[in-house]
Amino acid sequence: MSANQTTHPMNSLLTPAEVAAAFRVDPKTVTRWAKAGKLASIRTLGGHRRYLESEVVAKLSQAEDLQEPRHWLVRERGQFRAR
Repeated sequence: MSANQTTHPMNSLLTPAEVAAAFRVDPKTVTRWAKAGKLASIRTLGGHRRYLESEVVAKLSQAEDLQEPRHWLVRERGQFRAR
């Protein structure tokens, strides 16, 4: 892990399943949002979409008028998995 990632944990990338769990929608919905331009995505070399955690938090805050981060944001990267 680089020094930049440790000082700015909100720059981590999330999978469609992780974003879907945060918004409580299906992962295909997250992909549709990205295709429609509602949520920016980054493509991996394999063509998979990844989303900036900071942008997801901002969208959640706008959608729900949150003042504090959601419970899933205060987690270690390895502990959170959508099921």
